[in-house]
Amino acid sequence: MYRYDAIDRAIVEARVAEFRDQVERRLSGALDEEHFKPLRLKNGLYLQLHAYMLRVAIPYGMLSSRQLRMLAHVARRYDRGYGHFTTRQNIQYNWIRLEEAPDLLADLASVEMHAIQTSGNCIRNISADQYAGAAADEVADPRPWAELLRQWSSFHPEFSYLPRKFKIAVTGSATDRAAIRFHDIGLQLVRDGGGALGFRVFVGGGMGRTPFVGPLIRDFLPAAEFLSYCEAILRVYNRFGRRDNIYKARIKILVHDLGAEEFARAVEAEHAHVRTLGIDAPEAEVARIAAFFADPPFAGGLPDTVDDGGDPAFSRWLRRQVKPHKVPGYRIVNVSLKPRGGIPGDASAEQMEAVADLAERHSFDEVRVTHAQNLVLAHVPAADLRAVFDGLAAVGLAEANLDLATDVISCPGLDYCTLANARSIPVAMKVAERLRDREAELGELKIKVSGCINACGHHHAGHIGILGVDRKGVENYQLLLGGSGAEDASIAQILGPGFTEDGVVAAVATVTDVYLRERQAGERFLDTFRRIGAKPFKEAVYG
Repeated sequence: MYRYDAIDRAIVEARVAEFRDQVERRLSGALDEEHFKPLRLKNGLYLQLHAYMLRVAIPYGMLSSRQLRMLAHVARRYDRGYGHFTTRQNIQYNWIRLEEAPDLLADLASVEMHAIQTSGNCIRNISADQYAGAAADEVADPRPWAELLRQWSSFHPEFSYLPRKFKIAVTGSATDRAAIRFHDIGLQLVRDGGGALGFRVFVGGGMGRTPFVGPLIRDFLPAAEFLSYCEAILRVYNRFGRRDNIYKARIKILVHDLGAEEFARAVEAEHAHVRTLGIDAPEAEVARIAAFFADPPFAGGLPDTVDDGGDPAFSRWLRRQVKPHKVPGYRIVNVSLKPRGGIPGDASAEQMEAVADLAERHSFDEVRVTHAQNLVLAHVPAADLRAVFDGLAAVGLAEANLDLATDVISCPGLDYCTLANARSIPVAMKVAERLRDREAELGELKIKVSGCINACGHHHAGHIGILGVDRKGVENYQLLLGGSGAEDASIAQILGPGFTEDGVVAAVATVTDVYLRERQAGERFLDTFRRIGAKPFKEAVYG
């Protein structure tokens, strides 16, 4: 994985010292909240319902065991013993004391971590496919390009005050595990007919109040022009994006209003100039960064089969949580952060330390965070799978539910967030429990819950989405069907009038009844919905 150089370290250490001074001035009264707010947000510190929340950046979702142990330390020392992994591959802590925040950031800096640009109208944490460097279907590893983007976008002077926040995702596979079409910029590594490496470029995707699937604006961008083209996109957005209305300030609105073709023409015109400025990284720099992501020393000749020993729990876990690896004798292990009775995405300090230990012993010291609020051990020898399963089971993380009905995504909702209109965590937990006994029969079913229109729970991209709204002071829940964040990206449709908390749980169960009745052989829930439409589901739910 990438290691900080002297410049990285100096930047982060200077920022910690600067923020320490800002906090001292706030606590002394020399700074009021109005003037302190933009300073704390630049350091990922939000003021939530009950306390400060800190969002820590995890670039392209990648951690070392040492870093994960530090996140466990932060949970134990500065929070209430746990952290919340998010749909942006970051981690949030919900109970931070302002006076301790500078010490927390100093601890993170000691392991090359920070909270810079996890908030504000800037380029946020760059995200990527959690299977990067391990997946057999990969054209090329997206992580060097994500790291190049991280370095280019950090403290970029022109893009520090964009019209609105900006999110970029990169994948190296045709199978989209990074939801690139729901990002401001989505990048897919591809090769042209001659074998040259480049990118398909999607711009203007997003969720929230006005969801859009990002259109393709460039079918093949040569890799050598990668940064200058991204710079051109940001320049066009910075120049023409709306600043008069926060609800219409995202780049998706600009792309929609101009039309994808006109927006692409503006970018191409800008790029013709920008590419002459020397912005693109030299081949030597690309190679330097790529060297940090070279394959670990995989062993040859390892056994490539696994005996479950007749243990049904281990057998289920192997079938559901373990995926093929590009190297024979290795596997990709998905660690569920959705155990029975658990809050989606939460992990205790003890659980984080246990996963760090397993990664150090069995996966070349690497841990990945996923968009679905789970973790991944990307390079586990097949012969070690039993030991990994046992280690996860010991801390309650051996659930075999990846992409099933109990693998529910949820934002923190009204239990923590000042923006939320309704609670999302209790709804997610009730839905999971209601469907638990039939999740194997239901198969792949991606359920996503948001507590407000900002869509941090990605409800628009759920096969089943739930959106909490405020209906005359009462929590109300809309039910949406038919979304997907994968390569077949689509926006879920609202089924009809909303429900109470228990009512929406019952409605979800009814929707699954219709699916089981109507599905054809081999169909997922999403396939059945797309074939028969919303009408049968609506009739069953509303009568």
